[in-house]
Amino acid sequence: MTRLLTDTDGDPVAIENAAGRGDIVLVCEHASRRVPERLGSLGLSPQALESHIAWDPGALAVAEFLSRKLDAVLIYQRFSRLAYDCNRPPEADGAMPAVSEVYEVPGNRDMAEEERRARVDEIYLPFHDAISQFVTERKAKGRPPVVVTMHSFTPVYFGKPRSVEVGILHDADSRLADQMLTFATRGKVAYDIRRNEPYGPADGVTHSLIEYGVHNGLPNVMIEIRNDLIRNEIGQRVMADYLEGLLSKGVAALSAK
Repeated sequence: MTRLLTDTDGDPVAIENAAGRGDIVLVCEHASRRVPERLGSLGLSPQALESHIAWDPGALAVAEFLSRKLDAVLIYQRFSRLAYDCNRPPEADGAMPAVSEVYEVPGNRDMAEEERRARVDEIYLPFHDAISQFVTERKAKGRPPVVVTMHSFTPVYFGKPRSVEVGILHDADSRLADQMLTFATRGKVAYDIRRNEPYGPADGVTHSLIEYGVHNGLPNVMIEIRNDLIRNEIGQRVMADYLEGLLSKGVAALSAK
């Protein structure tokens, strides 16, 4: 049997603030740019492996600040989305992309079925199981969580600038997104914040929302932050403060209904 992860690689999934008492579980699928030892560099340059194609810069840092502010459990993936994108099901082309934006990914071309299976079994399934187990346990205790996935996006994509700064994304269940967008547009507007931008369900980005939120009847939302806004700790803290307000108000409004 082909094995992917080594002892040096460690666990594929990390859980922070596991005893958190807040209503929200934060999920960060693209938290890391690390590549499993046996995959080498996937044929990419160091610059490519530091870029947004390998991870979501700043997303984990903002999620960690939010975890502390909201006393929320945080579950995140410890390997690059180029090894396996945990916001994609195994059958999706983007789960192990051979091309990401303008970059060819040689290490993902012409993979044998057993290599693909190893990546699913050792990266995706442990991540999926960790979140599913958490949701199941919370529901059994009568404390069903609110699922919030954290992402960042590049300011320039295929050479085109993006003016949107924060995206509030949803699939079939828009309850939490609706509330957050309502509060975001009241009074002074802090950011250019939009619904289902720069991505939406048609782009195949709502797998986690469907899997852990929609299928369990749980309120859910995906937050996309333009990564130039969260390049340093100051920006990350400012964004976490802003999102804490939107999430807290949005969840409270849902609970009051």
